Amino acid sequence: MDDLDRGLLAALQRDATQSYAALAAAVGLSTGAAHERVRKLREQGVIRRTTVDVDPAAVGRGVLAFVLVEANAWMGDRPTRDALAALPEVEEAHVIAGPASLLVKIRVGSPEQLQAALRRLFQVEGVTGTQTVVVLESFFERSPDPYPATD
Repeated sequence: MDDLDRGLLAALQRDATQSYAALAAAVGLSTGAAHERVRKLREQGVIRRTTVDVDPAAVGRGVLAFVLVEANAWMGDRPTRDALAALPEVEEAHVIAGPASLLVKIRVGSPEQLQAALRRLFQVEGVTGTQTVVVLESFFERSPDPYPATD
């Protein structure tokens, strides 16, 4: 991946609805070359999907919580992944090292819905406990910067 690819990624992160002509102009390529590079980035899995950033509160999911999940077994296998993916309020799930086995990001509409989601989380095989942190305010969330950090 070179700086042109990184420039295309940055432009797409700002607005994924841009035309290939606009993307090309942003990085100094022809429209066809920009289209081909984006196609290759998709093919290589660098661009995993194109989506819309929706305001969670506007769709009734204004309560955000991060849950540390404790377990009595290894939780990094497909059955755990599938069980967590089946819970619609779970936005992210990560196998972690540290005081717990998993870190799960949950979005719901109310504290009561959070409690119900935690009950369902406890039904996942191997889960023995949770520690939940409810977010009061989010300053920002961002996608990865396509340009590597330099010191």
